[in-house]
Amino acid sequence: MTQTERDALLDAALIHVPFDGMNDRALLAGARDLGMSDALARVYFPQGGAGLAAAYHRRADAELRDWLAGTPPQGRFRDRVAAAVWHRLELSDVELVRAGAATLTLPQNAALAARLVWETADVIWTGLGDRSDDVNWYSKRATLSAVISSTVLFWLGDDSDCRADSRDFLDRRIDGVMRFEGVKARLGRLPGAEMLGRAAFGWIRSPKPRDLPGKTHS
Repeated sequence: MTQTERDALLDAALIHVPFDGMNDRALLAGARDLGMSDALARVYFPQGGAGLAAAYHRRADAELRDWLAGTPPQGRFRDRVAAAVWHRLELSDVELVRAGAATLTLPQNAALAARLVWETADVIWTGLGDRSDDVNWYSKRATLSAVISSTVLFWLGDDSDCRADSRDFLDRRIDGVMRFEGVKARLGRLPGAEMLGRAAFGWIRSPKPRDLPGKTHS
């Protein structure tokens, strides 16, 4: 088993997704195009369509990570966040995202769907220099995950020119996040707030990188 073969299978399967959906049919059709056995295809993607959707999502996350490292957006912080989210959307094909969403919204895939959005939020915050190591690590990613999820849903149904309405929607949501962060910062400066925060949430720390058995990020 090689990563190159898995990537080739992903590419081959994605060609069939607009016609067959993000499912086993597309996966096995892609395998046949490569002369690969069905059994090996299922080894590469044991979750079938959900695995395809996750691999496609994580590939774009990896491209976003490289973009943030190489050409990070400039300007106000809220503009940098908005630019990162928008660039992530531009890395995706609408029809493939729509097919992936149809698969990931199935009840058995709900946990995976939530994890994928969280991973994207983490890529953005980390790429923009976030170094928080307490409850803020979670709150920032939770609020941005909500922004990403709602923006993707809007974007999928947007037929405005160059999806300008989606960009406006994203900007409004980002403004809401920035207001929340501002309120949180002001509350943190109140007398006794720091001590109370340590008592209530001082035990919370961001997770440390771990190499888990069987864990893949592609």
